[in-house]
Amino acid sequence: MKRHLISAADLSRDDAVLILDTAEELARLADRPIKKLPTLRGRTVVNLFFEDSTRTRISFEAAAKRLSADVINFSAKGSSVSKGESLKDTALTLEAMGADAVVIRHHASGAPHRLATSGWINGAVVNAGDGTHEHPTQALLDAFTMRRHLSGEGPGVGQDLAGRRITIVGDVLHSRVARSNVHLLATLGAEVTLVAPPTLVPFGVESWPCEISYDLDAVIGKTDAVMMLRVQRERMNAAFFPTEREYARRYGLDGDRMARMPEHAIVMHPGPMNRGMEITAEVADSDRCTAVEQVANGVSIRMAVLYLLLGGNESAVAADRTEESK
Repeated sequence: MKRHLISAADLSRDDAVLILDTAEELARLADRPIKKLPTLRGRTVVNLFFEDSTRTRISFEAAAKRLSADVINFSAKGSSVSKGESLKDTALTLEAMGADAVVIRHHASGAPHRLATSGWINGAVVNAGDGTHEHPTQALLDAFTMRRHLSGEGPGVGQDLAGRRITIVGDVLHSRVARSNVHLLATLGAEVTLVAPPTLVPFGVESWPCEISYDLDAVIGKTDAVMMLRVQRERMNAAFFPTEREYARRYGLDGDRMARMPEHAIVMHPGPMNRGMEITAEVADSDRCTAVEQVANGVSIRMAVLYLLLGGNESAVAADRTEESK
C-alpha cells in the first residue's frame, strides 16, 4: 500500500483485496471477550474533523483504540481553527505532538491531499471525507459488506464482486461516497450504474467507470445491491427537483420497488437516512437493509487501514498471537 489513503482511485486491486482480507481477520475480534490487539501500542492517531460526524469519527476512534493506539480527537469547533488558525498551523501543531497518523475530514475538496503532500507532517494521512470529492474508507466498508453478502464462495475470496451489478441511487452530484464507490467497485470488477435526476448528475460523469440511468425502475430488477444516497440539502443552493414527494416517487426505494429486486439483492445506505424520502421506513427496517451492519463493518475496515498504513506487514491476528506468546 501507499503511505496515505486519499482516494479510492489510488488503490490497486491488490491493495483493495489486502485491506478487505485484513478487515476480515480483524472482524473476528468482535467474538472475543476483550476486543483489543496490541499491534499499534505506542502509536498516536489524531482524528482531525472540520465537519460534523457521528459514524465516521466514532468508528475511527474505536478502530484505533482496538489496536491499542493513543487517540487524540480534534474538533474544529472549540479549537483555534474557530479563531482563524490555518490548516498548515494546525498540521504543524499535530506534528509537534508526534502524530503517527492523521485522519482528516474537511469541508474543502482536496484538503487531505494538501496535508499529505505539503511536508507539514510526517505521519500517514487518511481521508475521512473531503467536500464532495471522496470518502475511501466508506467505499471499502461498503465493498466489504457486499462481499460478505454476495460472494458465492464466502468472504476472503478476491474475485467475489467481479461481474456483480451495483446500483447507486440519488444525490450523486454532492456525494463523495458515490465517487469513491464507483472507483473502488470498478477496480474490484463490479458493474456500477448510477441512477439520479439529470440535475443531480455531476459534470464529467461520462469519464467515470460506470453506466448512467435516469430510471430506477428500469434497473431495479437486475441489481445485486442498491445503495441509496441521502439528498444533501446542506450543499444545495438551488432547486434540484420539484418537490420531495416527486423525488421520492421517482427515485425513492419503497416496499414495492424492493419486492421487484432479485431475492438475493441487498439494500445499502451510508447514513444518515432521510426516511420517507430516499428510503421508506419499511425498507430501512427490513432484513435486506445492511445500514447497521455497514457501521459495524466500518470499524473492521478502519482497523485494517490504520494497521496497514502504520507498518503492518503480516497477519494482524498472527501478530497478536506472537505478542501473547512472549
